Amino acid sequence: MRRAELGDADCGIAQALGVLGDWWTFLIVREIAGGTTRFDALQRELGVSRRALTERLGGLVEHGVLRRQPYSAHPPRHDYLLTGKGEALLPVLVALQDWGTRHVMGDGALTATAGADSAEARRVHHLVGRRVPAMTLRRHDGGAEPPAVPGRWTVLYLFPGAFAPEAQGLPPGWAEIPGAVGCTLESRTYADRHERFRAAGAEVRGVSTQRPDQLAAFAAHARLPYPLLSDVDARLAAGLLLPTFRAGGVDRFKRLTLLVDPEAVVRSVQFPVTDPAGSVDEMLIEVRRRAGATAGR
Repeated sequence: MRRAELGDADCGIAQALGVLGDWWTFLIVREIAGGTTRFDALQRELGVSRRALTERLGGLVEHGVLRRQPYSAHPPRHDYLLTGKGEALLPVLVALQDWGTRHVMGDGALTATAGADSAEARRVHHLVGRRVPAMTLRRHDGGAEPPAVPGRWTVLYLFPGAFAPEAQGLPPGWAEIPGAVGCTLESRTYADRHERFRAAGAEVRGVSTQRPDQLAAFAAHARLPYPLLSDVDARLAAGLLLPTFRAGGVDRFKRLTLLVDPEAVVRSVQFPVTDPAGSVDEMLIEVRRRAGATAGR
């Protein structure tokens, strides 16, 4: 996938486009970030010709965006995996998706939520049946773990941003962004119900794009009994194409909750979340229904 040199040798945009090529390349990176790593599966998902896919995969390997990892010797077959250079593209994908949702599919308004009948809501609800891609995220306490607790039902509530008053102020105009307010109430409600979720068979994890140190300050302030996970590098956001918005110079999750089964498959989605506290009790009912039914088999 060699392309003509693009104009200004000192312009990062021109040089990046020389590597990324065309829109198919972005979609290939999107699919690989989401866990589709084999040639036939990529072709099936994208509907691209074998020749075009071969050229683009080869170009991305050549440029160090992807690496090949053998999974069969006879015949030779490979998984295509993101390198560190490739993972550095994920915030670009998230920003592109946010721009498309807000300015192409939407009216340009800044919001931390969505309409229940919107294309964004439909996309999120189509995550049911989707496996959470393999990855680890940094915890607020400095450790690391997968988003979904292995072998357990997991409630993943994704929130825009939670702030400890003595450590970090609210981003400018935060209270005026629809859906942004309510993270502290949501987190404390999960804390109050934490033992009930565990008794029902599920672990609770909060996820934000904030840095681990920011989450640590909030977890201590709110006295949370469960870990908060940092998706500061946008690995989960890009892997599941989760809805985001940008505020205070940071890409942030729109408020949503996923219920993930012990095999890391999404089984239920709450989006949009219009009642941060009420959604916790609704999710507890859902956990009891699903995890309890599984335990009774």
